[in-house]
Amino acid sequence: MNVYHQCHNAWEEFMRTIKRLSLSAIAGLALCGSAIADDFPERSIQNIYPWAPGTITYGISQIIADGMSERLGQALPVIATPGAGGVKAFETALSREADGYIIIDGYVAPLVIAPMFERANWACEDFTPLYSATANAMGIGVRIDDDRFTDFPSFIEFLQANPGETAYNGNGLTLPHMVGARVMQQMGTVSRPIPYDDAGLGLKDLRAGVLDWVILNPGQYEANKDHVRILVALSESESVADAFGGSPRPVDYGIDVGLTGLAPMGWNWWLVASETPEDRVQVLRDAMRDTLADEAIRERITDAGYIVTDYSPDQYLEVCNAVKEQLSQARDAITWEADAVKALN
Repeated sequence: MNVYHQCHNAWEEFMRTIKRLSLSAIAGLALCGSAIADDFPERSIQNIYPWAPGTITYGISQIIADGMSERLGQALPVIATPGAGGVKAFETALSREADGYIIIDGYVAPLVIAPMFERANWACEDFTPLYSATANAMGIGVRIDDDRFTDFPSFIEFLQANPGETAYNGNGLTLPHMVGARVMQQMGTVSRPIPYDDAGLGLKDLRAGVLDWVILNPGQYEANKDHVRILVALSESESVADAFGGSPRPVDYGIDVGLTGLAPMGWNWWLVASETPEDRVQVLRDAMRDTLADEAIRERITDAGYIVTDYSPDQYLEVCNAVKEQLSQARDAITWEADAVKALN
């Protein structure tokens, strides 16, 4: 064999070796990529919570986070990030890498209401949902010894006969005020909103006769049920009625208050940034689904006066946008209310 053929054969053998090595390297990289995906999470995950710590809602989120932590094998602390009506928490979460290690505790106020009042520039479509978490319902309460109202229909009849002569705890551009104003608008009457930064002060003034009625949640009812009687739970849900001690609902009277589903409630949906890898989203979803299906965890949540909402990821946009549409009407109801009160003056 001459030198030419020896060199040619050596070159071909060299190229075959390089090809074998390349294929091995590609296979190795594929295995490594698979291992990386399978190993998620490798460190703690944070839930960015939009309110102050030490509240009932903070505790509820920590219950869910602890359940997910057990299933994921990593810590999942709830990080309180209050400010700007919840907007600061969203901005903080969105400033982090979209790698699955940051969960946004997506409460309705920063998610839906803040953009509605131009305090934020996102929409429901800008996030990827895990699962809906919980809801905190609202009801209409009066003093336990107030004999002007025997039930919700007689309450509405009284307000219709005396427009603007009653007062309630309507506070700025908040969800409870939006709900109260929308119910009054739908019922064709008006009541005067009195602002309170502290819900406890509003309930104190109800007992003192300064207010005629209040919008309150089940936790506030439980703390004041010796002094407050619930006329109606503002939901179609039987679970909400149970949270208010078996209170009647508008549907029980055949009354439409203009708000359905989650619209008259405070609620949260756990979210991640839209760029989060799908395989990691699925890991988080599975952990949250299994956590919320745990009867012991559900019992702890309901004992605190909240309900587990049980909406799945594929229902997120439908639910979120339905709430947005109804709350736009509730926002307009606050303007309507101000004009109606002014006209009475």
